[in-house]
Amino acid sequence: MDYSKYTYEQLLKKVVELDMLNRELLREREQETRLDYSWAGNLGHWYWNIKSNSVVFNPLKVTVLGYSMEELPREVNYQYFTERLHPDDYQGTMDAMLLHMHGKKTVYEAEYRIQAKDGSWKWFYDRGKITQRDEKGAPLFATGIVFDITRNKERELNLERRSKDLERDARTDPLTGIGNRRAIIGELEDRLVEASINRTPISVIMLDIDHFKVLNDTKGHLFGDSVLKEIATIIRNNLRGLDTVGRYGGEEFLVVLPNTAEDNAASVAERIRRKVEDFDFGEGSRVTISAGVGESPGGEDIETLIDLADKRLYEAKRTGRNVVIASRNGEP
Repeated sequence: MDYSKYTYEQLLKKVVELDMLNRELLREREQETRLDYSWAGNLGHWYWNIKSNSVVFNPLKVTVLGYSMEELPREVNYQYFTERLHPDDYQGTMDAMLLHMHGKKTVYEAEYRIQAKDGSWKWFYDRGKITQRDEKGAPLFATGIVFDITRNKERELNLERRSKDLERDARTDPLTGIGNRRAIIGELEDRLVEASINRTPISVIMLDIDHFKVLNDTKGHLFGDSVLKEIATIIRNNLRGLDTVGRYGGEEFLVVLPNTAEDNAASVAERIRRKVEDFDFGEGSRVTISAGVGESPGGEDIETLIDLADKRLYEAKRTGRNVVIASRNGEP
């Protein structure tokens, strides 16, 4: 570096900085505490003179970001890197450093993204430690090592996304796009726990397509599939944000309505029944549904509640179909 244009004060400052850096390097050598690791992605050491806010580092950290050393300012400070942190990683990284500086963590350790010259984001794992403090314990000097973990992080994130996709697929009915039996039962279990804790009612609706086997036999399975999809959409479009529908069986749907008394749930079921009855499914077919409604005041288990709604659905079928059965007076 050309120091010929430095003022006396700047040169004196630089001498102090270099002295601190040299003492740090000697300390590492003498105590054999160098932070060398053979791990892949090792970009080398960094040294931060906290008092002068100057950073000395291996050029690899900036070259991996697409910069050359000539593009850097003459004096690189701590903010040169922190200003390029991803917004989602900034506060966590700052907190990690502050906790260590204040003695609340034995080391500084963070994973973060820095924006490269081309606009992309590179992932780094950074680990360091305050190695020099003044007589009052204030930090003077820190040293650390940084790794490029972009490839590993991308693989990790891809695996997480794939895992979430697989989990979603495992809980989704492939034909209708709504939750399958596993998903809707899980939802009901969770909502029953909430209802028990909060002492609020919860209701379920069991819906079944009337004469669906006849529909399949006369119109074909493709038409039957289209009816299932349309009815799933009708049900979903007539629910609140808190409510959930799932395909319980072949042509059966289960609706979970948290914080809903039975009379209100019956009104929802009746609205859905009318929407299905009025919908044009094509090919001159009239499609209807029957429904049974059950309420838990917060104490019933899942089997009891589903069994109640199922028995009322059976009663709706027995009494002529295309009807909703709900009653507060015990079994229908």
